Amino acid sequence: MRVAVIGGGIAGLSAAFHLAAGGAEPVVLEGSPQVGGKVRQARLGDLTVDVGAEAMLARRPEALDLVRAVGLADDLVAPEPVPAMVFSRGRLRPMPPTVLGVPADLDALASSGILAGEVISTPVPVPQHDVSVAEFVAERLGREVVDRLVEPLLGGVYAGQADRLSLLAAAAPIAALGPDLVVGAARARAAAPVDAGPRLMGLRGGVGRLVGALVERGGFEVRTQATVRRVRRDADGWELVVGPTTAAVLERFDAVVMAAPAPAAARLLAEAAPRAAFALAGVDYASMVVVSFLLEGADLPAGTGFLVPPVESTTIKAATFSTRKWAWLAEAADSATVVRTSVGRAGETALLQRDDASLTEAALADLRAIVEPEGRIGEVAASVVQRWGGGLPQYEVGHLDVVRRVAEDVATVPGLEVCGAAYEGVGIAAVVGTARAAAERILAG
Repeated sequence: MRVAVIGGGIAGLSAAFHLAAGGAEPVVLEGSPQVGGKVRQARLGDLTVDVGAEAMLARRPEALDLVRAVGLADDLVAPEPVPAMVFSRGRLRPMPPTVLGVPADLDALASSGILAGEVISTPVPVPQHDVSVAEFVAERLGREVVDRLVEPLLGGVYAGQADRLSLLAAAAPIAALGPDLVVGAARARAAAPVDAGPRLMGLRGGVGRLVGALVERGGFEVRTQATVRRVRRDADGWELVVGPTTAAVLERFDAVVMAAPAPAAARLLAEAAPRAAFALAGVDYASMVVVSFLLEGADLPAGTGFLVPPVESTTIKAATFSTRKWAWLAEAADSATVVRTSVGRAGETALLQRDDASLTEAALADLRAIVEPEGRIGEVAASVVQRWGGGLPQYEVGHLDVVRRVAEDVATVPGLEVCGAAYEGVGIAAVVGTARAAAERILAG
């Protein structure tokens, strides 16, 4: 069975891997010059660093199973057990225990100094319908908890806005806390197994190594700069138009896995699955930039980095002290320090239109202003800018209904499946999970 996998991000590569393992003949068609999507590495001085995803959720199996299947199990590493901080009200402050920003200990929250006011917990029944994360939390704990705790944590995942993100799709653990959020958060943290192991895992040498391993050991064909221009189903299977407009060719396949982002998927599925295409066309995406620095002579505050609430009006929304978070990178960097900053939230289009030099300068200025009251940035030995235009799907209110409509329509089209970050989670584990499920359904016929 010959299967077209449209999109060469981690979803497409994972789907192709599982298809090939099941005896199919997948062909990955990627329109850009390289595969991997948001899992990517770049050179920073003499180092190779992740400039996209840098960790995988460890408490669900899909990503780690894939790592083991491609022969990288021995290189799985946990981040150093050092907490992160929050830059709030003019200084870096310890992150108190929370569930996605919902405080589990009001005394610890008060002593952190993150908030200016007192938090009063007001139990309110959980609605039966979807609402925004901000509406749900603000009604029960006040707006300041949203602005200075929930927003920066969600921003680190979605680069989105809590006023638009879906409670049920983007923050289901918060919805599960019940009417009294503080009591629910305390119970949730107390119920977590002591020996559950690390929440996240990385790879020695960087998560980006997973892409190369999939391509080298996956047993499937990969084509880059292979733009898919049309997808059509007929009585004999699938016909795709592939290639540049001046030299496009018709190719036949027995099945199709659509692993492209929602906008591209919507265009390509308009004929074969019009209701799914219409639903996908409404999925918005946020852009962001990762600016990484190699520093000499840095002396950073304690912690693995910090989050910045949007109300602080900085250019950067977070910084990771990468050489403190990952022991393998600290060893490779020797006496140097790697710091990775994130720039951009949903709607900040003007900011991201600035050139690389301007963004680098602004990120460094923020980093210096935040860190140097307590530490030292030192000298910049190298920097690299990675832009992620339209990189993160926004799970807005009603997103689960969108996913349901897509699934229902796709299920009526024989030999068609979809997967990727637009559906059930933006992390590597969730994306790999959708890819594996799509491959299994294709193989089952």
